[in-house]
Amino acid sequence: MDRREMPVACSQLIDEARALQDEIVADRRALHQIPEVGMSLPETRAFVTARLDELGIAWRPCGVVSPQTTESYERLGYHDITESTGVVAAVGHGGPCILLRADMDALPIVEDNDLPFCSTRPCSHMCGHDAHAAMLLAAARILKRHEDELPGTVKLMFQPGEELGYGSKTMIDDGLLEDPHVDVAFALHVIANAPAGRVTYTPGVASASLDTFGVRIQGRGGHTSAPQQCVDPLMVANQIYQAANLFMTREIDPSASITLSCGTMHGGTVPNVLPDTAELQFGMRSFDVDARAHALARLPQIFESYAGAWRATCEIATFSCPCTRTDPDLAAELAGALRAVAGEGCVSSDVPMPVTEDFAYVSEAVPSLFVQLGAGSPDAAPHHNPHMVLDESVFWMGAAMHVVCALTWLDAHAEAR
Repeated sequence: MDRREMPVACSQLIDEARALQDEIVADRRALHQIPEVGMSLPETRAFVTARLDELGIAWRPCGVVSPQTTESYERLGYHDITESTGVVAAVGHGGPCILLRADMDALPIVEDNDLPFCSTRPCSHMCGHDAHAAMLLAAARILKRHEDELPGTVKLMFQPGEELGYGSKTMIDDGLLEDPHVDVAFALHVIANAPAGRVTYTPGVASASLDTFGVRIQGRGGHTSAPQQCVDPLMVANQIYQAANLFMTREIDPSASITLSCGTMHGGTVPNVLPDTAELQFGMRSFDVDARAHALARLPQIFESYAGAWRATCEIATFSCPCTRTDPDLAAELAGALRAVAGEGCVSSDVPMPVTEDFAYVSEAVPSLFVQLGAGSPDAAPHHNPHMVLDESVFWMGAAMHVVCALTWLDAHAEAR
């Protein structure tokens, strides 16, 4: 549907989102100057909750990190992953319920831009999460204005730790999807090197999974002149590296969309000492559910077998984020709402993203729609680059899509009453 075919109320909501453009830009720039990395984002949470308080929207902290999760992250080199500062709020009453998600964590990248609102910290929002939070806050303002008209509940999710691939899971573990029960979910991501205003989505698998393996090899150190008295963990690491890559060529279907890379391998300090330990970290990404499952089962076996063959032992820390999935039926149902905001000819389906998006945990639990909003140009610096900038002119569109998708779905699924 285009705006001429929409209910007057939805057309009005789009106009209201456009009118909030300056406010969205201001909130985004404020958040851009206080970036925080990881699961604990106290300043960012304070900003978001202050805005919700101003709007009269009740919220609660949401997110729990188990000791096992903390231990896994520490073994992979991440520290202080002990709390999750997520926020969940709701507008409306009763069922049905749609969830809208915004992530709000930054990256450990020093920004290199000449902007009046640049980050001056050793971290920055070089993935656009500051814009996501600002757009959802604007959507919250509009929804609160029309709360009495909502035929159900819109749940608002502000999450930390997306870049760690687990922030949404900490919120799900803390009851995010209940009270009231979430029926469907919607999320969007700005794309700095896609044409401004272009909207895309991918029915089915929408982003790659990511599985990380940290392998710590325990050998026995000693003098390099007497290797027979030692268990060389560097040699074991080399064997494991080769075996893992050979496995991918012999047990994985060549047509499967799956990659395995070793991003770090280290051990030892000087050339005349064989060290006690060595470490490797592998990252695996895939769009293929079956190939991923086979690799997840076999790779730990290979790591342990090669270590044992050379009289070493190994400890394996794994961390996984599944594929994000867009429900085809939900996408078809809300495509008209997307076109109403972006315009005819500006919404299309696309291939899956090769990156990983931890909205995946939500999309595993409930039917979901994940959308990409162009906020730049094809020749612009990409995400995770210190020179990344966003075209702020599209921010009202993000707020409008949140609101119009929510209202469209609620209207279609309102409980008989």
